[in-house]
Amino acid sequence: MEIERKFLVRYLPENLSQYPCKEIEQGYLNIAPVVRIRRSDDKYTLTYKGSGLMVREEYNLPLTADAFSHLKEKIDGRLITKHRYLIPYNEKLTVELDIFDGSLSPLQLAEVEFETEEEANAFIPPEWFGEDVTFSTKYHNSSLSQL
Repeated sequence: MEIERKFLVRYLPENLSQYPCKEIEQGYLNIAPVVRIRRSDDKYTLTYKGSGLMVREEYNLPLTADAFSHLKEKIDGRLITKHRYLIPYNEKLTVELDIFDGSLSPLQLAEVEFETEEEANAFIPPEWFGEDVTFSTKYHNSSLSQL
């Protein structure tokens, strides 16, 4: 189960280069239900996501580089490329800051995953976060792949 809140970014945090960063490519084989392939640096996964906004089922399966390349030719819509910064928020939470490349630039989204819905609902975002878009399907990556 994935419990996540998503925000637009008002401004980037200082010293962004000090945080770990992953180069991500992802595409969608299907968007209802969501079936995604992703390369994150040298890790490859196939993901199924159920319906929902803040809370939804998510299953991840490993892929090989060859399988990813094969499936990449079959995606529906655009291939999304982005840089993901992993920014510690507190002792328990990490902000995943996505800075999109290509035709989705200059879009920037911040996501935070939680263990419980109560934690998610109690979350107070930092100053650099902008509008809460958790309940907008417009900012799901699967939707962005179809623009």
